[in-house]
Amino acid sequence: MQRKEDDRFLRGRGEYVANIRMVGLLDVAFVRSPLAHARIRGIEKPAGVESSVFVLEDLADVRPIVANSSLPGFKASSQSVLAGDKVRQVGEMIAMCVGGTRAQAEDIAAQVFVDFDELPAVVDMHAARQPGAPLVHELWGDNVFLETTVDADLDDIRRRAPIRVQRHLRTARQSMSPMEGRGVVAYWDRRQDQLVVYTAAQMPHINRTGLAGCLGLDEGRVRVISPDVGGGFGYKGILLPEEVCVAWLAMRLGHPVRWIEDRREQLTANANCREHAYDITAYADRDGRLLAVDCEATVDSGCYSSYPFSACLEAAQVSSILPGPYKMERYRCRTWSVATNKPPILPYRGVARTGVCYAIETIMDAIAVEAELEPYEVRLRNLVQPHEMPYDNITCKHFDSGDYPESVRRAVGTIGLDGVRARQRQGEPDGRRIGFGLAVFCEQGAHGTSVYHGWGIPMVPGREPAVARLTPDGVLELRVGVHSHGQSMETTLAQIAHEILGIDVARVRIVLGDTGVTPYSTGTWGSRSIVMAGGAVAQCCKELRERLLHIASWLLKEDRQAVRWEAGAAVGASGAIDIGVIAHTFYRKPQCLPPDADARGLEVGTTYRARRDSGTFSYACHAVVVAVDTELGRVEILDYVIVEDGGVLINPMVVDGQVLGGAAQGIGTALYEAMPYSPDGQPLASTLADYLLPGATEVPAIRIAHMETPSPYTEFGQKGIGESGAIGSPAAIASAVNDALRPLGAEIHELPITPQAVIAALAAASRSAP
Repeated sequence: MQRKEDDRFLRGRGEYVANIRMVGLLDVAFVRSPLAHARIRGIEKPAGVESSVFVLEDLADVRPIVANSSLPGFKASSQSVLAGDKVRQVGEMIAMCVGGTRAQAEDIAAQVFVDFDELPAVVDMHAARQPGAPLVHELWGDNVFLETTVDADLDDIRRRAPIRVQRHLRTARQSMSPMEGRGVVAYWDRRQDQLVVYTAAQMPHINRTGLAGCLGLDEGRVRVISPDVGGGFGYKGILLPEEVCVAWLAMRLGHPVRWIEDRREQLTANANCREHAYDITAYADRDGRLLAVDCEATVDSGCYSSYPFSACLEAAQVSSILPGPYKMERYRCRTWSVATNKPPILPYRGVARTGVCYAIETIMDAIAVEAELEPYEVRLRNLVQPHEMPYDNITCKHFDSGDYPESVRRAVGTIGLDGVRARQRQGEPDGRRIGFGLAVFCEQGAHGTSVYHGWGIPMVPGREPAVARLTPDGVLELRVGVHSHGQSMETTLAQIAHEILGIDVARVRIVLGDTGVTPYSTGTWGSRSIVMAGGAVAQCCKELRERLLHIASWLLKEDRQAVRWEAGAAVGASGAIDIGVIAHTFYRKPQCLPPDADARGLEVGTTYRARRDSGTFSYACHAVVVAVDTELGRVEILDYVIVEDGGVLINPMVVDGQVLGGAAQGIGTALYEAMPYSPDGQPLASTLADYLLPGATEVPAIRIAHMETPSPYTEFGQKGIGESGAIGSPAAIASAVNDALRPLGAEIHELPITPQAVIAALAAASRSAP
């Protein structure tokens, strides 16, 4: 089935926040800090337009944004929506300026004078933990949001392990870049006595809770509407200070107010993610079997924790997910979430998993070298085996199902490893070096209450709701609290309704993204929607089907047990009644209904959770062949194979789209994307001429093969799969590049693998050669 959404998108008829127009609409521009760390000694509003400029003092009744956690030792950061006495990052908002157009607002903003007393900035996450480092939050006494430890005694393994490998690895800070930036339009609905906020958001109900708290309103007086969203990836999964400011201004002025993020704001102030460092050691026996892993990991969390929670989301997960699908006897991990004078780190597609996959897969390659084995052979010897499923790993992750070794065998066979090795031995006519690499990983999705409560996260998900309602002419309306930002939920949820009711998918309407008409949900994140909302829709449709059969059996004058449901109709011995006829009878001919029909209406609301709430575990093996130019440092991807298992696939085409899109982002992580900072905290890639994103010429023709191992815990056996493509790409590409460089004695330990990094690694190998 093709995507229902595509008709409007391909015709340019999607409705995004920036498309919304209202009478009297005013535009906002923000005065943002040019310094990473400074005290504010004073702010001067430009003469003649003082009423168009608003500072924190004007917003005195607005509460700060506080993202808290129940994790022991977590230090909360209070973030004023506009900076008051201090700025902690370049781009932090200081003043809000309003005009008839964005250009007029920007002209006013350019005239605002801010008197700064610059302070030393702390930019490097390792330096931030040293004694005497500048403090981002003075009250803390240090720069650590949270430290976590998974401890174990490794002394005996250290003594007996014949193989010991260690690596220091680092991933660059990135700036996630959805096609649509953030945006918000707010106005006060006088008839409903309600604040209405249009915003590009993945979690509208969570945003409503945060907005109500900051503005001192009951949640019932706040309505959040998220229209079409042009990509989210986690970037639109938080409450924005801009949303609070614009909403307050709309209430203050009695006019609709709008802010649309420009790309410079997005790159320099708002969209940081994925800056990790790993000091990782592994111990193995002579056959390449993993005995233990010992790791210290640091994550640069930036200056604040964004609402509902962001600062420790990466580092706190590292310790629990680093082992991935591998078996081992012992495991030790210590992590630090560190505050620096950079923008807050935000959850990005694959949250933490991309970094840990890179770390553990690099270590597995190192073990393979020491054991003199092919990299895939080491994976096969250490992966959880299919007969062991379901399996609880060393950090108590409950793998629901799967055949991980088979995914490796299929990937290696599909890419033709024997031919790749022969090509390496023969050499390339142009002198480039060929390399093969692979990465295996699992993606925990659709996590439930116990998992998120255990992580100390404030937005703990519960049972997922959905509402199904038939209209008098037999159209099915499905209202869900999750939201779509590219995952094709208007298609897949309609397919599920068709699966249960046999209704034509063209007669199914999916209503989402509006807190005024949808049931409460924590939203779309963590690869949860098709499992949780899909399960809820299925439960609703099953209950609705029973109600329809109850009415139809009365109309057919047959016993209920003699009437069955087929292809959108109730079928009995005396005939069939279409779903539309039953709906018309219920609403328009109530005199024909059974006596108890009034109590069993055609609107069903229910909630769903999987039979076990520890999450589903999809998994994949990415296999890559690259060519490395050792003179120019350039890397070209020659072949790319992904063998993916997402359980039962609701729509294979949609799954392919998710995997391909994620892999493209992973290629960016591997080879191109980095947001560097100067020593004084200035972002150095403030335009898309400097911040490199992969385009069509950088993404190869990826081949995808599917395995389908049903999850035993979900409605159809489906698993979450939305982040998978982005997780394995960097590790597989790094594995391939290092395979190409290994005969030259070079190895790269950082992402992205830029031409400069390749040349530097080759130069270092040349200097250390005997």
